[in-house]
Amino acid sequence: MQIDQSEAPFHAETTIRSENGLKRFAAEQKSRKKWLLVQPVSTTSMMVDSGSVSMPLNLLMVATLAGELFDITFLDERLGDTIPEDLSGFDVVAITSRTLNASKAYAIGDAAKKQGKIVILGGVHPTMLNDEAREHSTSVVYGEIESVWPELATDVILGKMKPVYRAEALKPMGSMHRPEFSYALQSPRSKKYSALIPILATKGCPVGCNFCTTPTIYGKNYRYREIELVLDEMRYHQERLGKRKINFSFMDDNISFRPAYFMELLEEMAKLGVRWNANISMNFLHKPEIAELAGRSGCDLMSIGFESLNPETLKSVHKGSNRLDNYETVVGNLHKNGVAIQGYFMFGFDNDSEESFQMTYDFIMKNQIEFPVFSLVTPFPGTPYFDEMKPRLRHFDWDKYDTYHYMFEPNSMSGEKLLENFIKLQKEVYKGRAIMRRMKGKPLNWVWFANYMMHRFTKKLTPEMFL
Repeated sequence: MQIDQSEAPFHAETTIRSENGLKRFAAEQKSRKKWLLVQPVSTTSMMVDSGSVSMPLNLLMVATLAGELFDITFLDERLGDTIPEDLSGFDVVAITSRTLNASKAYAIGDAAKKQGKIVILGGVHPTMLNDEAREHSTSVVYGEIESVWPELATDVILGKMKPVYRAEALKPMGSMHRPEFSYALQSPRSKKYSALIPILATKGCPVGCNFCTTPTIYGKNYRYREIELVLDEMRYHQERLGKRKINFSFMDDNISFRPAYFMELLEEMAKLGVRWNANISMNFLHKPEIAELAGRSGCDLMSIGFESLNPETLKSVHKGSNRLDNYETVVGNLHKNGVAIQGYFMFGFDNDSEESFQMTYDFIMKNQIEFPVFSLVTPFPGTPYFDEMKPRLRHFDWDKYDTYHYMFEPNSMSGEKLLENFIKLQKEVYKGRAIMRRMKGKPLNWVWFANYMMHRFTKKLTPEMFL
């Protein structure tokens, strides 16, 4: 059917209001437009994209949405997928980006623009710095694509793109499509993906730590899917893989913010026989019944941002959910129920001293934290902390915004001393005998392997790697 151009505004107006109208409008086109979706690799020297990598859930959600209307090619550079130099087979090139791979995303966008393609940039970094991202794209998606999808898809069909797509209101998660994994699994290198299946139950985190990007993207909103939808997705993967015991990794910013929802979800998950891990806030993990329910529902590992053992540091970054007097209680409750801990610790705050490193080492060893993860304080663009620290930042080389590069000199120690102690702590924690102490009595699983890999990695650390 040939569309009269005089009808186009009417169609566009209709489709913006109605997803069904959008599908009808797309079906009227002579041919489906072709999209290339790209997950860029990072260029950091650290272990960010090495070994197995997580399946890119956000990009899969884009593919699932767009696949209803357009032809999709899905490439993940982290697997070794190669972006063709000749993009003549595509109408749209859509790229997701974090800060540490922004320069790579921009290079892909620039190349596609030169070939006359519609270039869409989305993800955390383009959201935070949309003016910068616009220089390398046709359009920037601010925040999540689901909330702007009918308008964006309509404009792609019409070929009349806006510079920025930003939703006036975020859509309820109940309307979120189940991600179609086949787009990622069609790669001949898909075995490089982690066996952990990414899943999403909630979005947002109203806690408001000043170094976190989440409040900028979602504001104070906290949304969640109906529990039955989450369970249905888990059952789908059980059926797809032909087994009951499947490992899920929740991608939520703070899955436990609504305790009643979280506990009901876990009670239902306990009936499925799945295994899972998640990022979680400490604010109610001191309650023994929560840890008991987590273990009973199949939790293998909780990722917890301890961040610091200095109360002044926690206060300065608005980490009010962390109370030092609860740290050991939280750890003990989880360990009693067979739940391992991936503990995150940051260094380089103005209140840090050489004593901070020793205190952290002692806490980790005493409490047998199975998988400690160390990072240097990194003020990310778009956060209050970035605005506060911007005059002191050593550079704006996005490739090095990976939480492992030295960004600024803290007030209480030199940069040289910071790096010296940062490296020493990692080497000490991941020495063979330290691993044996921390992992004594733990089940033989992937956490042991992660420790072995970190043992090999930390032995090679030098101060130059962090500059």
